[in-house]
Amino acid sequence: MKRVARAFFAFVFLSTAGISAAAAQNDPSSWSYEWPDTDFTKTSIDLGEVISGGPPKDGIPAIDDPKFKPQAEIEGIAETEPVIGLIVNGEAKAYPLRVLTWHEIVNDTIGEIPVAVTYCPLCNAAIVFDRRIDGKVLDFGTTGKLRHSDLVMYDRQTESWWQQFLGEAIVGDLTGKQLAVLPARLESYGSFKKRRPDGLVLVPENPDLRPYGANPYSGYDSASVPFLYRGGYPKGIAPMAYVVVVGEEAWSLDSLKKAGTINADNLVLEWKPGMNSALDSRRIADGQDIGQITAMRDGVEVAYDLTFAFVFHAFKPDGMLNR
Repeated sequence: MKRVARAFFAFVFLSTAGISAAAAQNDPSSWSYEWPDTDFTKTSIDLGEVISGGPPKDGIPAIDDPKFKPQAEIEGIAETEPVIGLIVNGEAKAYPLRVLTWHEIVNDTIGEIPVAVTYCPLCNAAIVFDRRIDGKVLDFGTTGKLRHSDLVMYDRQTESWWQQFLGEAIVGDLTGKQLAVLPARLESYGSFKKRRPDGLVLVPENPDLRPYGANPYSGYDSASVPFLYRGGYPKGIAPMAYVVVVGEEAWSLDSLKKAGTINADNLVLEWKPGMNSALDSRRIADGQDIGQITAMRDGVEVAYDLTFAFVFHAFKPDGMLNR
């Protein structure tokens, strides 16, 4: 079954993204033609770690003018489908992964705070950032590039490149700058509705633009290895095992599921069932139940990420992974 899932995933993804072996090769010398305003002499990484993911710049279009509807007007989203639930200064919004899978970035404002709501399917990294740097508001798009299988974003103001998992500028004028991460939940739509029945829900501007609700990465989270990844793997845990990351520490999802609650000093992680994986079945609503997590420190919600073990190993090599 897993072999079939992996084969199907490879077929669907390659067909959808149009990736060939040549497209996946790294060619920094050609980047200046597509990115004339990016200063490649300023970088904090080895540029050889960046590869093409297939699509060109903005080939995966960010959402810049997001549309929302009240829950009473929402149709077609299963109660168990995953959404990024975000509450800022009392305002609540849900960003369904059925939409973000196809756009990866939403430039929005919530509670008077400009935010970038991001999702990298190859890392299952759902992270929300404050878009302000040094008093200026940035707008983000997709470069079409990957590093350690993770989305490389860019800001339209300086065309600097940003590592999505870290929220850090890695190429260009803003190299070294860090975006603030805002606490958000990767939760089921039903969970979001229950805790904020007044919350708004992101909807596609054009429902026919993409097959929203479908998963082009079918079978990915049952694969043995990640896609388009160049790097080492963690020891003692499968590279595609889910882990919960808070800062420089991570816990395997399996251990959290077994325990139900993990107390680590003043951090409390809780797991409960009821949320589909966005990366399992062809139809997101049919995905396996991987559950949902809350992370609290001293009674206050903190930012966390439900990602894969290889991602934590790649970006937090000195971090602590509790298996």
